[in-house]
Amino acid sequence: LLNSKSNQLITKKFTMEDMNYALEVSPETALQFTLTRDGDKSTDGAARCIMTLKHPGNSKHHLAFKVKTTQPRRYLVRPNQGIVAPGTSETVNILLVEKDKQMLLQSFDRLGQSALDHSKDKFLVQSCIVDEAFAKDYVAKKAKSSENSSVEASKAAKDLAESLTSMWNTSSSREDVLIYNKKLQVRHVVASSPTDAKAGPAPGQTSRSVGGHTSERTSLENMTTNQMFMEISSLSRKYDELVTFSVNLTAERDILNNTLEQTKRDLNREIANKSKNRGVADVAPETIKKSSGFLGSFIFFLFVAIVSFLCGAKLVQLEQISTALHEAPVLGDLMKMEL
Repeated sequence: LLNSKSNQLITKKFTMEDMNYALEVSPETALQFTLTRDGDKSTDGAARCIMTLKHPGNSKHHLAFKVKTTQPRRYLVRPNQGIVAPGTSETVNILLVEKDKQMLLQSFDRLGQSALDHSKDKFLVQSCIVDEAFAKDYVAKKAKSSENSSVEASKAAKDLAESLTSMWNTSSSREDVLIYNKKLQVRHVVASSPTDAKAGPAPGQTSRSVGGHTSERTSLENMTTNQMFMEISSLSRKYDELVTFSVNLTAERDILNNTLEQTKRDLNREIANKSKNRGVADVAPETIKKSSGFLGSFIFFLFVAIVSFLCGAKLVQLEQISTALHEAPVLGDLMKMEL
């Protein structure tokens, strides 16, 4: 590994006059990826772009760089970080993943170049000044790793990448280190096949030069009958696709609206049931209390009535027995004598 003590960044404050220490990036504003068909034998079929990072050459400091993108799964960047010596340059190869290239071609076939314009993909090139001891050690180890076997070279490259990552982490966490940022847009262009070049621009499309500039559409006056028929057929097909897409969107919207209304009804029903259950739960204790009081009073009254009735019946029975005894021939006379 590189010496950790030398893994330091220059910490002096920079002014606007020091902007010449930033790397010169080419192209300056946008990266263009040319999309080719699988049947095109003039190229290898890969959509790639080459970016050059050049040292401005007006200082003796080594400059470190790091390339970032908003779509890291779509683009492969090699190398994505490194160090550029004074008076030299570094070439960065950026490859568009095949899966995403096919998706872009399908969009182009459906909607034309307008589907590829205004891409939201972006790249960011960061650069800063590094300590000379660290830079020289890095360059020496990199040159030595290229002379070793594949296994040793792979291990050395991994160590170098870790040292650069550590340096950038230190750079990002310190406020006294100036980092230069260069933003680049992305442009996707579909290359015309040799047959398309002979037949002219595709129906409904505009031709493009290598620099990405559009030319004027073929005027109707210069079109042959066959070309006009192809143009009309292409527009009709695109119109049918748009109508189908619109109908599908409308159907999906209706389904979502119906689902939303059903969900609202279910929710309101559930809220009503919970409110009803809550009301019954609040009223039930008071009703039970009143019923219990009334039932207790009724039972007590019934008990008193039964006891009174039994007492009355008992007294009547005793009175009848007493009358019957007084009327008996012998007992009645004895009871009268006692009285």
